Amino acid sequence: MVTHAPPRRRRRGPGTRLAVLAAALAAGALGLAVPSASAAGTLISQGKAVTASSVENAGTPASAAVDGNTATRWSSQFSDPQWLRVDLGGAATVSQVVLRWEAAYATAYQIQVSDNASSWSTVYQTTSGTGGTQTLNVTGSGRYVRLSTTARATPYGVSLWEFQVFGTGGGTTPPGTGTPPDSFWGDTAGIPAARNVLTVKVLNRTNGKYPDSQVYWNFGGQTHSIAEQPYIDMPANSAGRMYFYLGTPNGQYADFIEFTVGADVFNGNTTRVDAFALKLAMRLHAHDGYDVQVGDDYPTFQEDRSATFAKFQAGVPAEFQGLATVNAPYRIPAPGSAPDFRTGGRYANYFTAYAQSAGVNEPTSNITGCAGSLAGNPDLCAALNRHTAHLPQSQWQDPARYYQAAPANYYAKFWHDHAINGLAYGFPYDDVASQSSFVSHGDPQWLLVAVGW
Repeated sequence: MVTHAPPRRRRRGPGTRLAVLAAALAAGALGLAVPSASAAGTLISQGKAVTASSVENAGTPASAAVDGNTATRWSSQFSDPQWLRVDLGGAATVSQVVLRWEAAYATAYQIQVSDNASSWSTVYQTTSGTGGTQTLNVTGSGRYVRLSTTARATPYGVSLWEFQVFGTGGGTTPPGTGTPPDSFWGDTAGIPAARNVLTVKVLNRTNGKYPDSQVYWNFGGQTHSIAEQPYIDMPANSAGRMYFYLGTPNGQYADFIEFTVGADVFNGNTTRVDAFALKLAMRLHAHDGYDVQVGDDYPTFQEDRSATFAKFQAGVPAEFQGLATVNAPYRIPAPGSAPDFRTGGRYANYFTAYAQSAGVNEPTSNITGCAGSLAGNPDLCAALNRHTAHLPQSQWQDPARYYQAAPANYYAKFWHDHAINGLAYGFPYDDVASQSSFVSHGDPQWLLVAVGW
């Protein structure tokens, strides 16, 4: 049976936004007047690598602002300041930026360019933005373009349907966010309507390793193969785990997702807090059109299990490489569950000095497990795992600074690096700054869960 993890914090579901009228183009720019829209080179930002200061939840990732889809959006946490940065992939001349704001827009912001994502030059600024679609003719050059906001128009965060940069140059489109294609999820039109809260469908994505008759789910006292019963009519429940098994109904290849289901809401996540055991991804769809995917990314599902174990060993520092062998071939345990990082283990003091420099006297296993004194201090525990605890507290939750040096929880980093939109639950408080795979939405229609080898 899979080891139980310490309890995780649950984020609130996304609130109902204020009804804010879409407005005309910003007019009161400082130093630049807002010109009318005009053709200004080629769109060079779409599909490029993008980073944000924060995200509201897994359904509003930074990548949604450059995906070319005006029905998806990036949304920040509910505070100032915030920023969104796109890497154009190479040196570029920038001639126009188009901001397609959602109702939560910024009144004060700057457009900045940089060659190195460190030193920035401002090419546009305003303190009287009015939302809507704003087309800004600018003159600048650099590899990176950043929207930096300092004042929100609403109590919510700032949110963009699209952040479009036009010009010349830049690089080729980098690998995508790892989101599986529609074919991965199969036919969704035939999913039966739920009599309870939502319909859950389990998918066999083991690439032929196991037939449907050997892919099992367990929930609510029931165990079935997906050949017998691929659907679960999910009722409201206060808390739950749905387990998945390959081969036999209680085999050693086993993993789970976590959720709470209200009368008209789904809250849940995939998790690597305890271990990696099976490849898992979820896609939640609601009646209002909301649709979000989280979990292990598409390339990870496509490769054989042995390749994933080998990739883990090659992708983490020496201290973490033993995690791929201690329970092989069944699991890659989290550091706090492995002998190397527990009392008496060869890396039991891995975090000791760094933690003490931040005023924390806890063993490494308590740091990676957010236990002991850290159980009540989510922000500090997250900063220790991400190696930002030595920075000013205002920089602890800046994703651009995560995992830049040792000691850090490179086990967690690996699963973020190989997760859809980079969102994963690698330690108990990985939801700090909305970096986890937690999703929440009302009026849910169906949930797909892909189980891989």
